[in-house]
Amino acid sequence: MSSLAPGADLAAATRIDGARRSRSWKLPIGYGVFAALAVVLFGVFHKAGTATFSLSSAHDFVHLPSVPLPSTPTGIVVIVLLLAATAFAIARASAGARTPMWVTVVFAIVFVIGFLAWTAPGATIPIPGLLVGALGLSAPLIFGSLGGVISERVGVVNIAIEGQFLAGAFASAVIASVTGSALVGLVAAVVAGVLVSFILAAFSIKYLVDQVIVGVVINAFVSGLTGFLYSKVLATDTALNVGVRFPALPIPGLSGIPIIGPVFFNQSVIVYLMYVAVAAVTIGLFTTRWGLRLRAVGEHPQAADTVGINVAWTRFWNVSLAGAIAGLGGAYFTLGSVGPFAKDMTAGAGYIALAAVIFGRWDPIKATFAALLFGFASNLQNTLGAINSPVPSEFLLMLPYVVTIFAVAGLVGRSRGPAASGKPYIKA
Repeated sequence: MSSLAPGADLAAATRIDGARRSRSWKLPIGYGVFAALAVVLFGVFHKAGTATFSLSSAHDFVHLPSVPLPSTPTGIVVIVLLLAATAFAIARASAGARTPMWVTVVFAIVFVIGFLAWTAPGATIPIPGLLVGALGLSAPLIFGSLGGVISERVGVVNIAIEGQFLAGAFASAVIASVTGSALVGLVAAVVAGVLVSFILAAFSIKYLVDQVIVGVVINAFVSGLTGFLYSKVLATDTALNVGVRFPALPIPGLSGIPIIGPVFFNQSVIVYLMYVAVAAVTIGLFTTRWGLRLRAVGEHPQAADTVGINVAWTRFWNVSLAGAIAGLGGAYFTLGSVGPFAKDMTAGAGYIALAAVIFGRWDPIKATFAALLFGFASNLQNTLGAINSPVPSEFLLMLPYVVTIFAVAGLVGRSRGPAASGKPYIKA
């Protein structure tokens, strides 16, 4: 018979049960899958040759030497490190503890280095160019994920990020072409994103229509409208789509730092606005009265209503703010990238941004890192294609989407978003 009091027995049993429930095997399984893949690729199907990693660009203050990595020895080292990380994750899960995030980051970096050394023997891989392109492809995703975090934190599922992207891209290209000013085009993109979000807010908050259905309909509507206007107006009057762009603005001193300088400090105005947006949303969401009210409405609108917060008003204007931020992401496709608008040029990026919101667990910083991961996967296919990698082109095209599915379904699994997200609030 136990010498502990019944209350102590119950507490001990609760702790044991909680420890068992806290064990999560998703991460060790994910590690194991990639470790096994590394054994097959880098071990069984190893390749002879040496891949060269170029670490400097022409404008760096200090030119770092290139790093040659022989494919086979690098693959063996990578396999050993990945297997060690997998064993560590299994041990942590067995003890009911979580694997630190930095281990996952290092695991991913090591695997990517091994994959590049395996797939590009005899080629030179420009690391600064790879990272610059990754940040460029991530920029609209980051804007979209920030808009998604704000919208869902206040209780409205924002499936319409894709439509806000398209509206922002179209409006920015046309207005910038008419006025000759990229800055005016940027303002037009914000307005277009807000207008699209007005539709989402009106139907989901005022008329209580299912938010997911409204978002899908908005995406289809904006896609059809911009496609029609492109075919009937922009294709015949090229003066309305000349392709005005923001120039790159290198920050003196910082832009010459090897590797990180060209990536972070030699960018356009839109990317610098992205840095500000990430910091502003993070600080505002967790340290200000605005953020407290927003989160309260998204978690428990009834309680927020009882303390005097206007739930409908708070949701409406914060969904509009989310649309403005997503509109900036749409402007990047034109003003920050290619210039002219093209039909359906966002290519589903809004849905990838929504996946970043879920992968980031509705946190602005985590969603930003998730968007960076998806952007890196997208640019990796471009880099491997440029160096004539033997990896089949079909696999390279599907790489970003495979990463998205694995990240959301494999690493996130079951996760809890804001309690009232997607649920209309009817005041009693």
